[in-house]
Amino acid sequence: MRLSLSEIRANAMRFSNEWRDVVSERAEAQSFWTELFAVFGIKRRSVASFEEKVKNLKQAYDRIDVFYSGVMLGEHKSLGQDLSKAASQAFNYVQSLQREDRANEIPQFIVVSDFQTIVVYDLDSKDPADPVASFKTDKLHENIRHLGFLSGYTTKPVDPEDPINIKAVEVLGKLHDALEKGGYTGHNLERFLVRVLFCLFADDTAIFDNEEFKTLVKSSRADGGDLGPLLARFFKVLDSDKPDRSDKLPDELRDLPYVNGDLFKEDLGFADFDGPMRAALMECCEFNWSRISPAVFGSLFQSIMAGDAGAKKRRQIGAHYTSERDILKLVGSLFLDDLKAELAAAGTRKTKLQAFLDKLATLRFLDPACGCGNFLVITYRELRLLELEALQRLHPSRAIERGAAGAQRVLHLDQLLNVNVDQMYGIEIEEWPARIAEVAMWLIDHQMNQKVGEAFGQPVLRLPLKKSAKIAHANALRIDWNDVLPAKQCSYVLGNPPFVGKKEQNAAQKADFEAIWGGVKGSGVLDYVTCWYRVAARYMNGTTTGGAFVSTNSISQGEQVGLLWQTLFADGLHIHFAHRTFAWTSESRGKAHVHVVIIGFAKKAGGPRRIYHHETGETHTVEIVQNINPYLVAGPDVALVRADSPISADAPRMTKGSEVTDNGYLLLSEAYRRQIARQCEGTGKFLRRFMGGEEFLSGELRYCMWLRDALPSDMRHCKPIMLALAAVREFRLRSPKARTVELADTPYLFGEDRQPKNRYLLIPKVSSERRFYVPIGFM
Repeated sequence: MRLSLSEIRANAMRFSNEWRDVVSERAEAQSFWTELFAVFGIKRRSVASFEEKVKNLKQAYDRIDVFYSGVMLGEHKSLGQDLSKAASQAFNYVQSLQREDRANEIPQFIVVSDFQTIVVYDLDSKDPADPVASFKTDKLHENIRHLGFLSGYTTKPVDPEDPINIKAVEVLGKLHDALEKGGYTGHNLERFLVRVLFCLFADDTAIFDNEEFKTLVKSSRADGGDLGPLLARFFKVLDSDKPDRSDKLPDELRDLPYVNGDLFKEDLGFADFDGPMRAALMECCEFNWSRISPAVFGSLFQSIMAGDAGAKKRRQIGAHYTSERDILKLVGSLFLDDLKAELAAAGTRKTKLQAFLDKLATLRFLDPACGCGNFLVITYRELRLLELEALQRLHPSRAIERGAAGAQRVLHLDQLLNVNVDQMYGIEIEEWPARIAEVAMWLIDHQMNQKVGEAFGQPVLRLPLKKSAKIAHANALRIDWNDVLPAKQCSYVLGNPPFVGKKEQNAAQKADFEAIWGGVKGSGVLDYVTCWYRVAARYMNGTTTGGAFVSTNSISQGEQVGLLWQTLFADGLHIHFAHRTFAWTSESRGKAHVHVVIIGFAKKAGGPRRIYHHETGETHTVEIVQNINPYLVAGPDVALVRADSPISADAPRMTKGSEVTDNGYLLLSEAYRRQIARQCEGTGKFLRRFMGGEEFLSGELRYCMWLRDALPSDMRHCKPIMLALAAVREFRLRSPKARTVELADTPYLFGEDRQPKNRYLLIPKVSSERRFYVPIGFM
């Protein structure tokens, strides 16, 4: 019987493990090819011969290293020799077969190798001289489809070296749009897409043996009419244990793995597919999902929430999706750098390594604004890499060990791997990203299992899913975090809470803010992200839990500092490390840039503190200090508090300038000012120069209708002024603010008039970091 892809993958891992150190062609080449055939369940001697003779142009005989008539011709070289020359030699043998009237024996594929590299050519491709695949032998298990012809599997044209990227995101986005257009929406659509994503990944990583999901989709009618019920049955099978499945199921369904994990449990009904919906799903099936990147899920969510409304919603919930490089800044400073140092110090001492492995299994992480789970995914990946390195030091002979009596025994890797996805916890207010986060954890778990299998030469597959990350679909500012993960069990709190300024908060967010900061005088100046800091400070009471958040740098400068940090310090919080301002970049289209800081904190005191200075996006320096103050510089925990009065009694107060509240209707360009002055005699004195911070800095000329001293008769005879006043009145009446609605009665006045009556200093509220001085004007 033909081996399944998962069996071939397991064989490939063992093969890679055995052949990684061999270098001599003469001594080992034939064994290499015999065992390579065996990976695919084929006895080499039954299909292929060594040293097959062919006559060259000089009528002398050449010998083909490996010859599988009509299928494959193989040439082998010692390690380091030029494989392009081996390929040229193989193409010459093909020509010799043609000359000898052996055209029916000409193979479709040429394979050349030097033990460590395998290169495959397809004579039926558009350019036979270009290899269709080139990979290291220790990556054979990831490339078995390129040699699938040995056992009857066909290959598909993908580039295995490319990680999943924005193109893959857009492919899934097209499916989302097609399904939504077809009437499949809301919760059911989100759950369905998560299931599809899992199945696409399972097809391309041999969780499914023979691409059963793609095969099912291809088997449906072109109009998609039968695809919904087919998928519903497919999902039902994945949710049922094999002994419970009907004997009447087709073999390809009955043999599917039992997935569990509640991923396929809920009855979603089935989408009424049509042709475009089926075509969108087929396009997803043709993409290679095996190298899906942990950082893709944010971009995925952002792409699928498309359009202007989606972009506005993303800004409102603070969805800034992030590069791995930037996530690792936080993860490294919070715990990863210390764990790496601990592993390095353990060396090869077994008791130290075992203690380190035991410690990894006890760590618990909470991201209380987890989005699509990027921070948790990368945290989990790094823990698994540390676990793998420690295991390799404990068991340097890889999969095989010798016991005391010299007998060999195989390591049971599933018993040695103790780091698992149930160490990750999250809270997410939106359901779709919460579900994506759950699946993201399973996918990264499978990737890391493959990496372990690659290292030890035996496969690791955790199915059925018995453990999963706990991602609570809830408002993190309205639930008790202890209900998700008790604080005494939590090792670290981390994440990227929403970047929403005080003015941009919607009604629900203002209510959340009031629930956290209500009763604290002056708290209205604080950004939304500060809610997470205050809740985290309360959550950490009586624990040694460490924490770190990414935040806009506004919380470490200006009037927020005094109020926020005096409150947090009173709660017992200490700053343990800080990344000073740098540009936080997203992986999504448009590459949103936000200037941020990363602040690490805990209730415990003492120990040296670290300040990270980012000169460029790629480099940084670390300053070791005794204490970090709220401005993220070395110094005592002091902060300037807001003052409403000048230090000197003789100095005038600084006040905010006038507020127009007009939607732009009272403001004029220079050209329009001249037009009104010409059209409406006597109005020129009411069209005044307008000077705000932007006009002052740029030198731009703007004017306004300054009608404070105008009589009704001055305005009524001027149509442009009356039209502007009508528009201002309408704009103010539509405002949700009662005070603005009141201003509709006086549309000819600025909303707030603070025009000085004598000379004054003009200080723009916002300036550029590139300026050496704060610009100030004498007006």
